[in-house]
Amino acid sequence: ANILKREGITLIGPSAKVIKKMGDKIEAKKLAIDSGVSTVPGYMGTINSFEKAVEIAEEIGFPIIIKAAAGGGGRGMRVVHNAKEMEKAYASAKVEAENCFSDARVFIEKLIVAPRHIEIQVMADGHGNVIYLGERECSIQRRHQKVIEEAPSPFLDETTRQKMGEQSCALARAVDYQSAGTVEFIADADMNFYFLEMNTRLQVEHPVTELVTGQDLVELMIRVAAGEKLPLTQSDVTLTGWAMESRVYAEDPFRNFMPSTGRLERYAEPQGDGVRVDSGVYEGGEVSMFYDPMIAKLITYGDNRNQAVERMVEALDNYYIRGVNHNISFLNALM
Repeated sequence: ANILKREGITLIGPSAKVIKKMGDKIEAKKLAIDSGVSTVPGYMGTINSFEKAVEIAEEIGFPIIIKAAAGGGGRGMRVVHNAKEMEKAYASAKVEAENCFSDARVFIEKLIVAPRHIEIQVMADGHGNVIYLGERECSIQRRHQKVIEEAPSPFLDETTRQKMGEQSCALARAVDYQSAGTVEFIADADMNFYFLEMNTRLQVEHPVTELVTGQDLVELMIRVAAGEKLPLTQSDVTLTGWAMESRVYAEDPFRNFMPSTGRLERYAEPQGDGVRVDSGVYEGGEVSMFYDPMIAKLITYGDNRNQAVERMVEALDNYYIRGVNHNISFLNALM
């Protein structure tokens, strides 16, 4: 930032107004509807009582899901299968929403059973150019939080990918978005897809997109923020190979994923063809209770999905962490 300032370069990212609007899931969904984006059936108004929640749920049809309007990371979400479960779920969702986001507002949507979680990476500049850089699938989750991400999705076909990408770009244009952003969807078994939210920032899982597109998303963000035009068009975007990402956490999968804290007595990251590690830790450093328990993002790339998975298994086997508990055995089992 100091170098850019010295060189007289001012960076401009998404406006605070856009970030606030898209960070509010109710407002974001209203904008999505206005932009012609497919959305999950649900109720977008304010819900002030348990009785009103039951009335809405019965009108939509169980099962439903209660979500925090200002939520994220699976916080303030409750799945409800019938009216008997509603009172407890409604009350606990509001309490968690208030505690996590200082905003107790919740809304209700129809629960899509056995969904696939698909997200589209968009990039937009200040000159009216908006493109999408393929998709990531993040369906392997625990407590609505992503564990494994990959690009491309093994589920989508090219026609659906294009539809999702075009709708994502339309939403970005509708709010005059600039920078990197992610439009998240869920898809059912018949490949019907529905808007979830838009993240007005770089995602944890952005490396898998970088590997399959060959684009440096951070560099593109900085260039856009400096007022440059995007150096590529939609026709320049190609997807080559396959990438997987595992989130390495300081938590114990044998004790219900209890967070682990302490000093990293030994820490060695795996290396090899197609292996990338994004981390913020080092041997001798401390994993404290005050931050997210993520130790690193482990990413592997291959010519196809099987090779990416095989490289991930080998990389997990060669990761060396001592001093804190970690979830590598769990990730290995998933692979």
